[in-house]
Amino acid sequence: MQCGSNRNSLPNEKGVMSRSQVIPAINPGILRDLLSRAPGGETSTGARVVSGSIIMLAGSALVSGFNFFFNVAMARMLGPARFSQVTAAATILMLFSAVTLSFQLVCAKFIARNTTAYGRRRIYEKLIRRSWMFGISLSIVLILFSRQFADYLQIRDNKLLIVLALAIAFYVPLGVRRGWMQGLCEFPKLTWNFLLEAALKLGFALLLVYIGYGVFGAVGALSASVLGAYLFTVRNKPHKNEAQDAAARFEPASFREGMQAIVFFVGQVVINNIDILMVKHFFPPAEAGIYAAVALVGRVLYFFCWSVVSAMFPISAGAEKEESAWQVLRWPLLVVGAMSGIAVAVMAAFPEPIMQLLFGANFHQSGHLLALYAALTGIYALAVTLIAFEMSRKIANTGWLQLLFSGMVVLGIALFHSTLRDVAMVQLVLMLLLLALVSLPFVIGHRRRRAGAGKMEEPA
Repeated sequence: MQCGSNRNSLPNEKGVMSRSQVIPAINPGILRDLLSRAPGGETSTGARVVSGSIIMLAGSALVSGFNFFFNVAMARMLGPARFSQVTAAATILMLFSAVTLSFQLVCAKFIARNTTAYGRRRIYEKLIRRSWMFGISLSIVLILFSRQFADYLQIRDNKLLIVLALAIAFYVPLGVRRGWMQGLCEFPKLTWNFLLEAALKLGFALLLVYIGYGVFGAVGALSASVLGAYLFTVRNKPHKNEAQDAAARFEPASFREGMQAIVFFVGQVVINNIDILMVKHFFPPAEAGIYAAVALVGRVLYFFCWSVVSAMFPISAGAEKEESAWQVLRWPLLVVGAMSGIAVAVMAAFPEPIMQLLFGANFHQSGHLLALYAALTGIYALAVTLIAFEMSRKIANTGWLQLLFSGMVVLGIALFHSTLRDVAMVQLVLMLLLLALVSLPFVIGHRRRRAGAGKMEEPA
């Protein structure tokens, strides 16, 4: 089974942009001609991962640029102390995104598995209803407990979190819409949606902070960007044919796989974001702002790596042969490893100039943390690649292992936080251990396959 046809995309409320308009530097049609045809005319799963990864990485470069400029601009315009409040609010949004990403992953997986328009529409309609229930519920929870969150994070005005809560109701359904595009391997449209969100966030933030709304302006821009990304999703609804629908069969999204996705993304967002919130609690605002700037550089690296994993997931889920699935895994591991290694080398060579150039003189003293944070991020990205691959093929136990490690990160930082370096070292040690554990089944499976191949080659 392969990714769905582009003819079955979701409805466009504001018109559809062509792929060349979305990312002018890349023509996906040419990419498919060059990369997706194997000898003999068969589509190569590995080549489709490369093609999708190139598109997603190109878009990720632009998205990361927008997000990076947003954070750099806010750090310079607001200073370390107030910037720490913005990053705390953004991190809370990222924690709630565990639900958003869970809906996206489940939608992508079952859209890729269902080959009929009827089956895909049934999956989408079921998930979008549930996503609204979850989104509204989470928004209410954040509003009700905004005072407690604000006290823990040393945020003076809890109205900041109420502004943020308005975005969450739309953030979860946005995950379903993105999952539709991902499941159909419509990577240019998916990339366009991420670009729109990042551009709106940067534009609104610069305007609102400049005219005097300060931290509230920056957080309001976060909410406005989520709403805009939801309203302007590029999608075409599949045509309804009742005669075909009556005879069609589809594979429904299972409860177990939904729980698997939630477990995976809860662990992921905690590991990726909880350190910023805990540093905001344990350290003075200025130091918390400095740590947030260092973490931002690591987040950019992880975002690039996750784009590769996103391209791999639906193709791996749709690959029927085990050999094809292993070809899918090889390329993401290679790309993620290469990007991580280059990032660590550059940040180790020029730590203080990078921080001073990006964030200004107030942040240069944190340069010694850059390479360390990049290393732990790259190690974790490799672990996530393996976990996501296993999830695309079956119900994965490694998601629960990651959730366990997210709790260990919380415990480790709570026990060892004398300095910012201690916080980073705790995470580095735990990510190394996580990578070793999730790699073990793949190493054992590879040895068994080699041993089985060797026995088959022995003469009778």
